[in-house]
This record gives sequence, C-alpha cells and structure tokens, in this order.
Amino acid sequence: MPGRRAKDSGPPWTGAGEKATLRDFLDHLRTSIADKVVGTPEPQVRAGGVPSGTSLLGLLKHLTYVERFYFLGEDVDNWRATMRPSVEDTVDSVLADYRSTVDRANKVIDACPDLAHPAPRPPRRGPAPSMRWVLVHMIEETGRHAGHADILREQIDGSTGR
Repeated sequence: MPGRRAKDSGPPWTGAGEKATLRDFLDHLRTSIADKVVGTPEPQVRAGGVPSGTSLLGLLKHLTYVERFYFLGEDVDNWRATMRPSVEDTVDSVLADYRSTVDRANKVIDACPDLAHPAPRPPRRGPAPSMRWVLVHMIEETGRHAGHADILREQIDGSTGR
C-alpha cells in the first residue's frame, strides 16, 4: 500500500538546562503523535488497528487524560475508558483538547522553580512525585504511544515518518 513518506525528524536541539531539555523532548513527541492523527480519515482514525482495539484517536485522547493527571492534578476514574473515543469525539475536537491541555501543562512546567519540587497531584492519591520524575515519565509514556501511532498510521495509509 503506497503511502506518504515523510523525512523522519530527529530529536530537537534544546535550550540550556535540564528543564528546557526535558520539555523540548516532550514537546517533540507531543507534536509527533498529534501529527499522526492529522489527516487520518474517518472511520480509520477511530478504528482499532490491533486486537486490543487501540486507535489513533484513542491514543491521543488517552494522552490528554495522562497530561491532565500528571501536570494538572486531575483525577481519572477509569484509565481504560480514556482509550476509547466517543461518538461525539472528532479529530478536530480531540486535537484541540490535546493541544489546549499541553498548553496548560507547559505553563505548570514553566512555573516550577525546581524539578525536585512535587508535581500537582489529584486528591486521594498519596504523595506527589517530583516534577523531574513526571517529565521523564511523560517522555516515556508519550514516546511509547507515539510508536504505537506510527504503526497504526502506517497500517491505515502507508504514511511513515514524523
């Protein structure tokens, strides 16, 4: 199946300092997964591409909830449900929600004076991890799901690259 071949972009050249480096890598991965959703037609964008039912739209919706949990302190009752787009969800609405959440999360990151300080934490969840831990975890989480998105998008229309 012929598809769009894009030049694969490497990691970003980052600003000085630990926080800038971590945030720039996270932003690079955030853009990468959002770009995999852009231009994917319905119904393929929401169709499960693997037996678990994982879809491109579901991955982006899930990452929106993960960002809110770790950076905004919002609780999640059912993590499994975050992977399932609703009938009302559209590519545009999920992308807008993700990008808005990322903007809010970046404000929290930027306001953190020391990465050893605790990140926001939902009520009832025990001690908060450090902002450093959350940034590293979110790089891992977003990178993992960006890899899933790479495979799903290639299955849909042959598109590769970031």
